[in-house]
Amino acid sequence: MTQNSSNIETDPKPIEQIYTVPNIITMIRLMLVPFAFTLLVQGQHDVLAFIIFALAGGSDFVDGQIARRTNQVSELGKVFDPLVDRFLIAAGLTGLFVTARIPLWILCVLIGRDFYLCCGLIRLKVLNAERIDVVFLGKLTTATLLVGFSGLILNWPKTKGLSLVDVSWLPGFNGTLTAIWIYFVYVGMIFSLSAAVIYTYKGIKMAQVAKSSSQSK
Repeated sequence: MTQNSSNIETDPKPIEQIYTVPNIITMIRLMLVPFAFTLLVQGQHDVLAFIIFALAGGSDFVDGQIARRTNQVSELGKVFDPLVDRFLIAAGLTGLFVTARIPLWILCVLIGRDFYLCCGLIRLKVLNAERIDVVFLGKLTTATLLVGFSGLILNWPKTKGLSLVDVSWLPGFNGTLTAIWIYFVYVGMIFSLSAAVIYTYKGIKMAQVAKSSSQSK
């Protein structure tokens, strides 16, 4: 979850205050990211890495609830909170690749997707277009991926793959032993790419509005 609700019209008006409880929680989440990554790549502290990563991911829901229920949804939080999610996902992806728990193509697809959307946001900023709020599918993407990454960090329970293919780069679908959480990652990738399509559509519309507004001045 992020500090946006799925129904944008019901969100309270964002405040300008910086030092709010949700923003402090988000900052703590950011500070946990390097600890979780370091423990993961060391390969000897899976349980502790899982606890820290799951805490950083799960507290995202907490700060969002506090923000809405106490009317502390801030302009900073609406930008900072999703950004920390991206850092957390990037750290989890990189650590899981280094420890050979996900193949390179998954890392490339998800990091590439975020890079693509980042370029789009920069383009909208140049055009002075309105910022795109996080859509529900985007929140669902983050939640699904964080669950999958947390389980892969714990690396338990494991089961034999479906044996549908005989390639090493499709864990869960080949016959190798893998943590069941890899399937959450596959579902999260489908959500992620679908959300990217929605953001692209919204971005094109906002860019057109911004260009029209600029030309009319």
